Amino acid sequence: MSQNTKETNPQAENKARGSSTDIKKPKIIVVTGGVLSGLGKGIACASMGNILKRQGFKVNIQKFDPYLNSDAGTLNPGEHGECFVTDDGGETDLDLGHYERFLNEKLTRDSSVMAGRIYAAVIENERKGLYLGKTVQVIPQVTDMIKSLLWKAAQSVNYDIHIVEIGGTVGDYEGVVFHEAMRQLHLDVGRENVLYVHLVFLPYLEASGEVKSKPAQNSVRDLRNIGIQPDVLVVRSDYPIPEKVVVKLAQFTNVTPDAIVPMPTLESVYEAPLVMQKYGLDKLILKHFGIEQKAKFNNGHWEKLVKTIKQVKPKLKIAIVGKYLDMKDTYMSLTEALKSACWNNGRDLEIIWVDAEEIEKKKLSVTTLKKVAGIVVPGGFGKRGTEGKITAIRFARENNIPYLGLCLGMQLATIEFARNVACIADAASEEFNPKSTNHVIHIMESQKGIDRKGGTMRLGAWPCTLKNGSRARELYGKKDITERHRHRFEFNNFYRETLEAKGLLISGTTPDNKLVEMIEIPDHPFFIASQFHPEFNSRPNVPHPLFDGFVKATIKDRS
Repeated sequence: MSQNTKETNPQAENKARGSSTDIKKPKIIVVTGGVLSGLGKGIACASMGNILKRQGFKVNIQKFDPYLNSDAGTLNPGEHGECFVTDDGGETDLDLGHYERFLNEKLTRDSSVMAGRIYAAVIENERKGLYLGKTVQVIPQVTDMIKSLLWKAAQSVNYDIHIVEIGGTVGDYEGVVFHEAMRQLHLDVGRENVLYVHLVFLPYLEASGEVKSKPAQNSVRDLRNIGIQPDVLVVRSDYPIPEKVVVKLAQFTNVTPDAIVPMPTLESVYEAPLVMQKYGLDKLILKHFGIEQKAKFNNGHWEKLVKTIKQVKPKLKIAIVGKYLDMKDTYMSLTEALKSACWNNGRDLEIIWVDAEEIEKKKLSVTTLKKVAGIVVPGGFGKRGTEGKITAIRFARENNIPYLGLCLGMQLATIEFARNVACIADAASEEFNPKSTNHVIHIMESQKGIDRKGGTMRLGAWPCTLKNGSRARELYGKKDITERHRHRFEFNNFYRETLEAKGLLISGTTPDNKLVEMIEIPDHPFFIASQFHPEFNSRPNVPHPLFDGFVKATIKDRS
């Protein structure tokens, strides 16, 4: 009998569609966006998660992106911002960084889902015959796959509330299937178990001096045409939102005025949870779900953080020498980690963005770095700008300017030291100069022969052992640590003894001592570089020890 004539097996089909009716389902909050992209849905989701967690609930957040990529690993950071890496090796959208920082939780790859992954899973199921000969269509197979991945993340731990962000805006062609899947949720689990939050923007018309609500009205109308009536509107604007505009929005969107949360542009994104709390969004959410808070609300530490951020403090100039400068979101976790360390030390961060290519092409003198208190060289890929970064690293080393290198920043610091201290003139990375006879940085053994770019690097959390007496050990305050990685190339152990003899300290390695994870220059005010990305584990009110130590060194150096 051919596959197309097989009798339908509801149990097998249910399995293919990802049904999980035997497990308790958490409450679901769906967050959509309208009018334009870049409004801050990620911050809105993270902020809701923050205040709900303070009510004693176990909260998870997940983002669905309509891009046909499988994950964020192959997206151009200059166009889409940083690729945030989770402990389990997921290459995710930068909003995952916001989620982790606001929740102070470690999320997984299941919290970031792109359309390519969904369609690939549906096609794989079809090839395996799991649909039992049925015609495969957007509804129900694709929408059911979306929901199955939602429930997989929502039920991975015993969460009380699962927040789902839908990327893009209502009306995007590629986003229709996601909004349809979200519409179906209230039929699947009951309207009282799903809360729809829509984020809109109110533009300001200079000619009339008015904040205009029509684009927001139209966005809600588009959402209602899909079949989703929002329960809450979070209203973004660069200007104060008059009460009459709130009333008008309520009239035209069928959302009650008390469920419209004004969110004007804030001095700091970390203020957003406090604004939502001020407007009673947490109480509204609990009322909709018919549940009571599990613990006495306590967000004192967050209020203290915001108060610290708003205090007038001395500026600390830190140079970030990079090459993806068209979009500053490329270095989102890095800048947030630096801010956190600055706040912890009574300073405000002033970033000096330095284009490595400008140094490389002699369009910018490296001596301009004399005015900064510290220099950071972040991660990246490809040859472009690397010589400019190496020049900046040499300047930091020779002029005793505190230096922090991350991933590529460690590899280039190794090359600079090899060239200019160990006198290995053609020291290079195999990534940039395959013809060099001295690859002090070479491809990892496990990466040889791999031709697929996506999801194949050394990814996620890996253990590291710190050397006794090293500054790294002093900063972490312990011997064994775990940090997140994203790289293909590594320190070449063939040169390890030579570089150590010249004064380079290998301060961190894998527990088996085979891979170099951290380097230092002991007689420098602060010169530390890591193969991993410590910025992913920094939190706004708990700075990462490497960043905290770096900032302390810059302050001491300038005092």
